[in-house]
Amino acid sequence: MDSIILQNTNLTVSRLCIGGCPAGEYGWGNVSRAEVQHAMLQAVEHGVNFFDTADTYGLGRSEETLGETLRPHREKVVIATKFGVRVAGGKTWFDNSPAYIETALNESRKRLQTDYIDLYQVHYLDGVTPIDAMMEALIRHQQKGDIRAIGLSNITPDVLPSLTPYADYIATFQNHYSLAHREDEAAMRQMAHMLTAAPLTWGSLGQGILTGKYDETVHFDENDRRSRGVYENFYGDKLQKNLRIVAVMRPIAQAHHVPVASVAVRWILQAMQGSVVITGVKTPEQAKDNALALHFALTDDELAALTEVSA
Repeated sequence: MDSIILQNTNLTVSRLCIGGCPAGEYGWGNVSRAEVQHAMLQAVEHGVNFFDTADTYGLGRSEETLGETLRPHREKVVIATKFGVRVAGGKTWFDNSPAYIETALNESRKRLQTDYIDLYQVHYLDGVTPIDAMMEALIRHQQKGDIRAIGLSNITPDVLPSLTPYADYIATFQNHYSLAHREDEAAMRQMAHMLTAAPLTWGSLGQGILTGKYDETVHFDENDRRSRGVYENFYGDKLQKNLRIVAVMRPIAQAHHVPVASVAVRWILQAMQGSVVITGVKTPEQAKDNALALHFALTDDELAALTEVSA
């Protein structure tokens, strides 16, 4: 199993992490809770020990499902969640205040059925709370044993001056990255270097376009967020480029006897050293397909071909 030790921790994690957004049962079409739970257990059987969610996914539903499913395996899995997105009265806003951290952390631990959270991540910076105040609050909770490690999400290099004084406390940062989205690649490398933290990648399968399941006739029902044009991977010129990427992926997948999705995951693992790839799953088959990426390697020529077509 391909794994790494997270910086500034003793946590060993698989380089594939199961993302919990679909487990929120909102915005991803028809989602079966039983199937999602089976998928999580399938991932554990295939050696995956890292699971990521957020308190806002399904407004707590994802955390509840993950906590119930993984409770029998608690000592051998690493559970990550995120705070900072608040929803109330039909409004959504960000909040990194120490007071809200206290509330959010306690609620997440209840839903996850755990006394501690392995990796606690700020979902988005709110632009109001001083980073010093946020980080010092998180460090206090770490020292109390409420959390084992601190992570960031959706950050940009412009905040590095405020974050680097706390680099010894930061284990990970999570950003958008895949064969279909390389716009932040240089920034991620810079942040990984400056923070000496592991990059976690979300959107790793391009919201599904990199699984090879879709063609130019792709269509989603209204209960699927991908029906909206903001999910550009499935529309216009972006869709056509993604289909060209998939066309290069298919023979590579066939050569290694793996699904197309496994190639998308494997490319990130080799292109972004020290990274962990997050993939959301709705079915046990998806969990198995993604886990296969940890058991083969792309050749230099295959890696170069994928890097070129996705440039």
